[in-house]
Amino acid sequence: MAAKIILASASPFRKALLANAGIEFTAIPADVDERALEAPLEGTGATPEDVASILAEAKAINVSESHPGALVIGCDQTLSLGDRVFHKPRDKEDARRHLLDLSGKTHQLNSAVVLVRDGETLWRDVSIARLTMRKLDPAFIGRHLAKVGDKALASVGAYQIEGEGIQLFEKIDGDYFTIVGLPLLPLLAKLRDLGAIDG
Repeated sequence: MAAKIILASASPFRKALLANAGIEFTAIPADVDERALEAPLEGTGATPEDVASILAEAKAINVSESHPGALVIGCDQTLSLGDRVFHKPRDKEDARRHLLDLSGKTHQLNSAVVLVRDGETLWRDVSIARLTMRKLDPAFIGRHLAKVGDKALASVGAYQIEGEGIQLFEKIDGDYFTIVGLPLLPLLAKLRDLGAIDG
């Protein structure tokens, strides 16, 4: 019998991606303080990709501890512009600053996925997407944020590519799954390799 699969995330987008792929799983959010985990990494030379991978692993291990035998999927995503790492905006003003800073530039979404069983990391992957935002007029940013409302606070870049956020971009290099925050193709390949799904 295939191992039980758990998604260590509360993200409705990640849950939808897995469900749409026909995967039977349970979603159990991890109880970790992401900022506390990130703090010791500052100044260590850890890349934004490393940070995403470390956070994804911490989430999977956290959930794995109370679900013996289960195959736990941990995910995390960082947004980087050069060496700067962005976090979810605290409020609309913070979201406005995010969009002003990203306007006219190419940023990177680093999406990590990790598989853990019984506290042991079996596999990890970081997929990268590069997104070029068009040059945004500050007045347009204000109108856009007023229109999308609190949805702008739900993601690190203050946009959702699967919604009206797509209007902010002129070019995207990378797959949809990486952008949404769950690199699905490498994950499905590994789940097949482990015999956790039919293949």
